[in-house]
Amino acid sequence: MTEFTPFAATIGGVLIGLAAALMLLFEGRIAGISGILSGVLKGTRDNPPAWQAIFLGGMVLGGITLAITQGIVERDFVMTELSISPWLAIAAGLLVGFGTRLGNGCTSGHGVCGIPRLSMRSILATLTFMGAAAATVYVTNHIFAFGGLS
Repeated sequence: MTEFTPFAATIGGVLIGLAAALMLLFEGRIAGISGILSGVLKGTRDNPPAWQAIFLGGMVLGGITLAITQGIVERDFVMTELSISPWLAIAAGLLVGFGTRLGNGCTSGHGVCGIPRLSMRSILATLTFMGAAAATVYVTNHIFAFGGLS
């Protein structure tokens, strides 16, 4: 069971929204993580990956900083065991990557940045991936019992 932390969750949500709004305001770009990662991996002359790499590095450093300041580095920061096979985890990661390409974006691009702009494409994409996520959780936990949370 996870701990219910409404204050921390609210602060985190506000910071994510503020970061997305500032990026759109000052850079004119959507803070979609899959698009930013794609920019780093592709890297062209017209679109150098420096700002994307800094953005992704900031996300990683933010998580590390939180772990260090909260004293959870040794306890929870590094997962030491998987409750599913590594092959299933790899397959799941590849399917998520395929889905972000198929849907032209990820949860941060569509859900955090697209819905506030009233983008119909983002609204439909978010409804689709949230519905698929709910169905996947139900199937894995109650039908196949992969998650062991039934």
